[in-house]
Amino acid sequence: MNKVMSDKFAITLYILPALLLILVLIYIPIGLTGYYGLMKWDGIGEMTFIGLANYTALLQDSLFWNSAYHSFLLALFSALSLAGYLAISLILAGKIKGATILRKIYLIPMLLSSVAIAQLWLKIYHPGNGLINSVLTAIGVQNPPSWLAEPGTVLYAIFIPIIWQYAGFYILIYYAALKGIPETLIEAAKIDGANPLQIAWKIKVPLISGVIKVTIVLAIVGSLKYFDLIYVMTGGGPNGASEVIASYMYQKAFNTYDFGYGSAIGFALLLICLLVTWLIRKLTVSNGDQTQY
Repeated sequence: MNKVMSDKFAITLYILPALLLILVLIYIPIGLTGYYGLMKWDGIGEMTFIGLANYTALLQDSLFWNSAYHSFLLALFSALSLAGYLAISLILAGKIKGATILRKIYLIPMLLSSVAIAQLWLKIYHPGNGLINSVLTAIGVQNPPSWLAEPGTVLYAIFIPIIWQYAGFYILIYYAALKGIPETLIEAAKIDGANPLQIAWKIKVPLISGVIKVTIVLAIVGSLKYFDLIYVMTGGGPNGASEVIASYMYQKAFNTYDFGYGSAIGFALLLICLLVTWLIRKLTVSNGDQTQY
């Protein structure tokens, strides 16, 4: 085995298939997206090179910046929701009665497809006989809002099912990290007189800080490129009130057949995600921290 691992030719043969897959499935499409962004193209006919015109127009596109604002707002809500997921994980890891059943319940949304979740919440938000408005009407609220039809409520109404959908994923990550903490540390803290809150805040959370940093990156970057549930529930409406970068890209590329401009939006989204990831890493990695994403 040592002889094989010291043979550079053998190492190259082992990693070549993975490198080819990464090249074909990731890097070549990224390069083509940037290239198409330099073109005026309807996706069918001939391409016309227009240089940086699409990217220049993007910087001046108020609809793009509006969708970017919505994406960043979703990213902020997703990042803040991590605190709730962590709190739930701390409770579940504390050997409470019924923790196993609760973990399975929290995982159910993660097992459903985004389309199924969208259809479920469309029924919940239905202005006439939806669950929420039925409850509001029963307690005496006159004219409850049409949650997905009003620009002032649609964005936040969509955030709720998105956060609900990924709750189980992050709870599972935090729960696994917490279970990896040596029980001897917890017992020593109890002997020293630490209460459960102090144990959670001063021992458990610092010990899984690396995992927390990774989930911050996952939540924020995942929110910036989120698409499917929003597209199914509202399509970005009404009047762009729930439009995000990914749905705006889809609209330009496949609804107006401006694949050049849509590609420019996609490439800009990639650059935004890379920049945000770099900023999060700079802001969260302390001196001497070797956590890698």
